[in-house]
Amino acid sequence: MTSTPSHRISYLLTLLLPLLLSAQSIAQTAAAKKVFMITDMEGVSGIFDTELQCLPYKSPRWEESRKLLTGEINAAVDGLFEGGAKEVVVWDGHSSGQNLSVSDIHPRVRLLTGAAVSPTLELDSSYSAIIFVGQHALAGAEKGILGHSYDSQNIQNIWVNKRPTGEIGAIVMLAGVFGIPVIMLAGDTAACKELHQLVPQAECAEVKSGVSRTAGFMLSHPASCALIHEKARRGLERLAEFKPYRVVGPVEVKVELTTKGNRGFRPREGVEQLNDRTWIFRGKDILDAWLKFSSF
Repeated sequence: MTSTPSHRISYLLTLLLPLLLSAQSIAQTAAAKKVFMITDMEGVSGIFDTELQCLPYKSPRWEESRKLLTGEINAAVDGLFEGGAKEVVVWDGHSSGQNLSVSDIHPRVRLLTGAAVSPTLELDSSYSAIIFVGQHALAGAEKGILGHSYDSQNIQNIWVNKRPTGEIGAIVMLAGVFGIPVIMLAGDTAACKELHQLVPQAECAEVKSGVSRTAGFMLSHPASCALIHEKARRGLERLAEFKPYRVVGPVEVKVELTTKGNRGFRPREGVEQLNDRTWIFRGKDILDAWLKFSSF
């Protein structure tokens, strides 16, 4: 029987298909990513009151809040692995790391917990992406549920090069030092807006929307988890579209304390006191300036 061109092509494809599939598998493995997840509690759906819900071992509903946070984290982890992650590290970022347990956190993650974590959160250039889960907006954000900037008892406002900056902005900028893009956030509408001002293409899971600082419309826990799962997966699948947010040149971090604020700051090189409540920290870059502020 004479072999036709179409038969020969079909035969060649039969031989090549296993090789093509193997090459695709290798490429997908090489593209697998390592992700760092920053977690907090005030941005979790269902949480609206610090005294009632957010103080470890003190708040009447803290154990419930801990379970809600863990559920949202685990949903995000599932989405990240579906999106191509090979490793996920979760930082317990609320109240000195007293909220997450290795007994019920996702079995495929490594948990960073406890106090005295470095100001750079032990980050390095091995990470491909950062996401936020349970994140709140900065102090004073319009309708931001439980919004604050790091220390709500002592810090009134923070500016980086005159830009109002909270925990979201500071992490985005510090991540840029290590070449890591921020790709996704789960929290309230105000927190999502805050991230989009820095990273417009970021995936955001709006799990609640504030009507005041201590009230808002909340998604159910299953609905929140489903949304977070999808946004985390999609964010990592779109990773090639993101670039690190880099702050170029000298940086000035200005911190306004509350009337109760007393962080033990003292004037030194790069550190200046403007008045009894306001300090400026100057550095050659964001990392230099931020470490001068956060080292107290």
